[in-house]
Amino acid sequence: MADEDMNVGVLMFIPYRAMESRVLGAIAGAGFEDITLAQARMMARIAPKGNRLTELAEQAQVTKQTAGFLVDQLERAGYVERVPDPSDGRARLVRLAERGERARRVANDEAAAVQREWAAHLGVQRMRQLRDALTRLREITDPYA
Repeated sequence: MADEDMNVGVLMFIPYRAMESRVLGAIAGAGFEDITLAQARMMARIAPKGNRLTELAEQAQVTKQTAGFLVDQLERAGYVERVPDPSDGRARLVRLAERGERARRVANDEAAAVQREWAAHLGVQRMRQLRDALTRLREITDPYA
C-alpha cells in the first residue's frame, strides 16, 4: 500500500508504535524488565501529583477493573503507590513511587533521543511543523488537554 493510500491515523500510529517500542526496550535495558506494555501505558498517564483510578481508567479507555488490576500489579512491583487525596480524604490517588520515577526518567530520556533522531531525519523546520500540526490537532482530539 502506498503512503498516499494510508489514512493519516495509521501514518501517525506507526511512528508512535516505534517510539513506544524503543522506550519499552530502554526501560527493560535499565533493569525494569518486569513492566509490560499495558502497565507502561498506564504509568505514562500518571500525573506528577497523582490521579484517581477512575481518571486513569477513563484516559486509558479501559474499565475501572482493568485499571485497578494494572495499578495493583504496579504497586506490588514498587512502581506506584496509593496515597490519600488531599482534596477528599475518602479518595485515594495513584502516584509514581521512587522506582516508578526512575523508570519514567529512563522513558523520557529515550523518548527525547527518538525525537532528536526524527528531527535529524526530517530537519528542524519539518519537525517544528510536525509538532505544530499535532499540537493543533490535539485541540480537537484530546479531551484531557
